[in-house]
Amino acid sequence: MRVLPILFNTEMVRAILDGRKTVTRRVIKGLPDGTYDVKFNGEEWEALFGTVGKGACFDFYKELKLPCQTGDILYVRETWQECCRNTIHSQIVHNKYCFKASVDNPIYGCIDRECGQICNWKPSIHMPKEAARIWLKVTDVRVERLQDIDDEQAIKEGFEGERCHCGGTAYACTDCYNSGWIEPPFVGFMYTWNSTIKKADLDRYGWDANPWVWVIAFERCEKPEEEK
Repeated sequence: MRVLPILFNTEMVRAILDGRKTVTRRVIKGLPDGTYDVKFNGEEWEALFGTVGKGACFDFYKELKLPCQTGDILYVRETWQECCRNTIHSQIVHNKYCFKASVDNPIYGCIDRECGQICNWKPSIHMPKEAARIWLKVTDVRVERLQDIDDEQAIKEGFEGERCHCGGTAYACTDCYNSGWIEPPFVGFMYTWNSTIKKADLDRYGWDANPWVWVIAFERCEKPEEEK
């Protein structure tokens, strides 16, 4: 078992805290040009790629390094700040830290009672391990193309969508095209996914690019004894 960090934005942290998010997808970077498949060969995940020349096809493979494995423990890095003793906000102060996902007005950080100074939020990438309040146990890791996600998986990603009043049973419903959804959960996932990708990388890793992704399933767990 390894203990590894994982970053989530504020919206996804709230989904985890609410029990709505039990899966996350992460881009597989560093795939060779010409990759046409990613498979598990019984021991490891590998990328299959090849070139065609003079009528012959030459296949190659590259072993992929998993971001985590089943049984690993992940501690969530989230937008945070170190609170002073006189903080006005009292919501979810974990040790000496406060978290953007758990305050009523996340625009500002905590405010010191005595001097009125606003403590700005700090990026999740800089959150120290000792501040972690959310611990996750990896239950499965697999690979698929991004657009393979369905509504069931999008719900597990934390997106609820908007259901139609017809429940998908009304014939020729004009509100939802007889699908039962006015906005399917995967649509929210799609827009959120693109919002997390740098503009320069959208052609490679955005929704339309349909990249290969790690699909990581997890469940909430207690902080490991060795980390206490």
